[in-house]
Amino acid sequence: MAELDPKVAAVLDKANRGGDESDEDALIAALEDDSELDAFREQRLQQLHAEYDRARHLRASDHGTYVEIKEEKALMDITTSTKKCVVHFFKPDFNRCRIMDSHLESLAPAHYEARILKINVDNAPFLVTKLKIQVLPCVIAFIDGIGVDRVIGFEGLGRTPDSFTTRDLESRLIRANVLVRSKVNQEDERERKENQKRRQNMDNDDDDDDWD
Repeated sequence: MAELDPKVAAVLDKANRGGDESDEDALIAALEDDSELDAFREQRLQQLHAEYDRARHLRASDHGTYVEIKEEKALMDITTSTKKCVVHFFKPDFNRCRIMDSHLESLAPAHYEARILKINVDNAPFLVTKLKIQVLPCVIAFIDGIGVDRVIGFEGLGRTPDSFTTRDLESRLIRANVLVRSKVNQEDERERKENQKRRQNMDNDDDDDDWD
């Protein structure tokens, strides 16, 4: 897929954050309200139409949501039949898994180009063994059913392992080519942090999230 014109991408991402991406006329009006539209007008409008139709199709097939898959066979079917997937292997009583959840919940609505899913490791014994998952949270990026990157715990995210942001995770998944471009801004990050604070009544676990 050709890279989107920056102005088209900006209009789509702004609409997505505002919740009005379903109104194509509004997106076209936002794009045309630009003094620099000039010679690129038709090209940008064509891109907008194409990306709008693509987004609508993907959202109709559960892209843009963050959901738990209960059975590992269903998860395998999704990862092998879907171009791009991000899967969080988790345990519900692990605090670090809950932290990872909050970041993925923030990413999913904007990044409809990939399915973003989670599965309780207790429901996926075959995959846990096959993929050699030993530390949680474990987030694996799949392209055409093949794992292309793996985030183990919070390793490789942020300046320190316990201070990463949603944009840090987003950047990691962009580098893995499972997400297409940066869509998280500072306002999104502030909202995520506020939501995370509201969840802090949960008990903290031990720092070591290895399990047998």
